Amino acid sequence: MTTAIALRGLTKKFGDFTAVDGVTFTVDTGEVLGFLGPNGSGKTTTMRMLLGLMQPTAGSASVLGYDAQRETELIRPLVGYMSQKFALYEDLTVRENLQFYAGVYGMPPAVRQPRVQAVLQTIGAINHANAIAGQLSGGWRQRLALGIALVHSPRLLFLDEPTSGVDPATRREFWDLIYALAEQGTTIFVSTHYLDEAEHCTRLGIMHAGRLLAIDTPGALKQTLVAGPAWEIVATPLLAALGALQAHPGVRRASLLGDRLHAVTLHGTCTAGSLQAILAAAGCPHAQVLPADPTLEDVFTELALSTPAAP
Repeated sequence: MTTAIALRGLTKKFGDFTAVDGVTFTVDTGEVLGFLGPNGSGKTTTMRMLLGLMQPTAGSASVLGYDAQRETELIRPLVGYMSQKFALYEDLTVRENLQFYAGVYGMPPAVRQPRVQAVLQTIGAINHANAIAGQLSGGWRQRLALGIALVHSPRLLFLDEPTSGVDPATRREFWDLIYALAEQGTTIFVSTHYLDEAEHCTRLGIMHAGRLLAIDTPGALKQTLVAGPAWEIVATPLLAALGALQAHPGVRRASLLGDRLHAVTLHGTCTAGSLQAILAAAGCPHAQVLPADPTLEDVFTELALSTPAAP
């Protein structure tokens, strides 16, 4: 397996503020690497340094074998970038936007037309090819932005929160497109703050306050980083049950999850029976306590709780 991206101590400071703090990891060719974290955690800044749009304060990075600082012009024709605010030409049609950007990338007319048609097919926009970009819904604008990012057949795609602001059905369709591209050999580096999206990634890097807290497969992160067993709890009244769990020293974390509770307990401290006893004493005698799978929210919360604040 070859390496598509390598970061070594990558750091970016803005005055006294450290936006990215000594980040080190690699991305394999053909991988879908997710970059998970809240807004302001350093995801976009990291991407912009990899693309040569921003110079790091310290550290280094390579993209497709080229130095991200010194060989930016060699990298750009090989990668596609879908930013959070991608520039579409509002008065042009979907097809015309794709044709324009294909020309910007230097594709000759003989290659340009069939490639645009192929991209329209890939993003499912054949029937929207003549629609005016400015009149598209949010989901279709995102599809067009993705099409523009891949019109020149890049080996590597940077997608910066590509489904932000679109409905859940469109998000699922978008991830189907991402995996179709990965199956064709494209390496994907995608940032998100949606935990359900992060589950789709081959590996997942978790960012918080500019630091990379962990990187592994979603399954491995849940197996190794959650403090102990997870539980699903149905109880009435719900808030009384939540308060009782949060007050118990053996409960690492308890939270509302729809019409029930989700709790993580420390290893060796609680059983289903002992949790039922705690809830019964809190006025919830008919509570149901069932084993549950840990979630990525459990992982992220555990990492955030265990990470000391930046100096």
